[in-house]
Amino acid sequence: MKKIFLSLSFPVILLLGVIVCFISCTKSSPIANLPMKQGKFAASDSSLEQYQYPKWFCDGKLGFWAHWGPQAVPRQGDWYARKMYIEENYNRHTGEKYGKSDKDYIYHKEHYGPQSKFGYKNIIPLWKAQRFDPDALMKLYKACGAKYFVSMGTHHDNFFLWNSKLHRWNSVNMGPHRDIVGDWQKAAKKYGLHFGVSEHLGASFTWFQTSHGADTNGKYKGIPYDGNDPEYQDLYHWKADSADTGWYSTNQKWQRQWYDEIKELVDNYKPELLYSDGCIPFSNKVGRTMIAHLYNTVVDDNGNTKAVYNCKEASNGRFVRDVERGAMDGIQKYPWQTDTSIGDWFYKTGQKYKTSNQIVQMLVDIVSKNGNLLINIVQTPEGDLEPDVLNILSEFKVWMNDNSAGIYSTRPWKIYGEGPTTTKAQPKNQFGGIKDVRPYCSEDIRYTQKDGDLYAFVMQHPESDITLSAFAFDGVAADSKVKSVEMLGSSENVLFTQSKKGLIIRKPSKLPKYDVTCFKISFE
Repeated sequence: MKKIFLSLSFPVILLLGVIVCFISCTKSSPIANLPMKQGKFAASDSSLEQYQYPKWFCDGKLGFWAHWGPQAVPRQGDWYARKMYIEENYNRHTGEKYGKSDKDYIYHKEHYGPQSKFGYKNIIPLWKAQRFDPDALMKLYKACGAKYFVSMGTHHDNFFLWNSKLHRWNSVNMGPHRDIVGDWQKAAKKYGLHFGVSEHLGASFTWFQTSHGADTNGKYKGIPYDGNDPEYQDLYHWKADSADTGWYSTNQKWQRQWYDEIKELVDNYKPELLYSDGCIPFSNKVGRTMIAHLYNTVVDDNGNTKAVYNCKEASNGRFVRDVERGAMDGIQKYPWQTDTSIGDWFYKTGQKYKTSNQIVQMLVDIVSKNGNLLINIVQTPEGDLEPDVLNILSEFKVWMNDNSAGIYSTRPWKIYGEGPTTTKAQPKNQFGGIKDVRPYCSEDIRYTQKDGDLYAFVMQHPESDITLSAFAFDGVAADSKVKSVEMLGSSENVLFTQSKKGLIIRKPSKLPKYDVTCFKISFE
């Protein structure tokens, strides 16, 4: 054997070494052989670009979301499980310290005690959800016009809201002792809403590293927070490598853990929508394998995928791009979605909610650009809705009852709109898009179309006659002859004229109480 080996040329020996190394590395890699449902889609961009957007999503336009879990308990808003361990505030992008304790760190110590003794693990049992009635809430959401519903599956706190066999920290074992995802799904099915889940687990591995710290000052200086206790590492995760600080971990064992746990969620509940809070999770292989698995798992009777995957990057037709608390600034080739909240992401005492008019304006602007709106309806820790939220939904329901014909099953027109908000720079959000809530005036118009008819939304109460410049002699609809104009939600005869300035709609004598008015325009 020695003689044979010595007789081999150096290039051959080098090649054999590479092969052996490749086989060895492949066997040792936790993400080398990810199990997935076989079907039309493979874990590659070229395969995912075959994706066809489901009609239910393209037509539905409006989804409601329950971004809800144990972090609602302290009533301090979003990211409590992380911020309660931050003795010094810092910018997570630059690492710059502000030198001031996070308000949630202070609140926690004052109300619950030191983080070394009473940590997030002790908050979880306090989440009882004793007034949670998914049937009543889903009935309300359907009445308000939602066509799909999304349940939180797990947030960055690594607590699961489904009946998991892989993770003991879940809502069946602890807290409310209920399968929250399952309960939501049953209610959604009963009322005919498409059902989805959101997963924020990918960021938890680095996000929760604050729990491994200790106070650097004061009475509890140097005493490790409870995240350092080995007994609770399955909640807080093990301490990350010092260089592993990105939104998504570089640790392949954690990447495989994410894959197995989200696969369990997909396999057990077969959601028609799966939302990831970030770009495609982890490496090309891990994230794309999950997308392919979802598409191959959730199919109709003909084997065509019914599933929608959301994440925060350009889709190129592979999935639905998501924009957090923002909007795109023009008509998009592929369907997309805004995710936002009626208030804070988790319940916060004294929070300010969006008005019903602001929600309507968001919806109309987004739909005119080929998008959908997914909005979180903030629940109390107990599981019900505050009177303020109920009032906002009641007002929104009135608008939807009158004007939904211009929303559902529509598609973008030649232009998405006209007016100052289409020509002037709009305020940006922190994620690079334009803000979801922006000021509008009566000259701002948004358009949608369906079945040969055009819907023109006037974004604020008109002060005088309405001019649609798109119908001017040099407008995109210059050659269109208008046959009739009607105001949705009204039986009043609407007068109009066409001239070189555009389509002039006479201001109706009686306008609705809500601000956004919709006119249906039919053509000869």
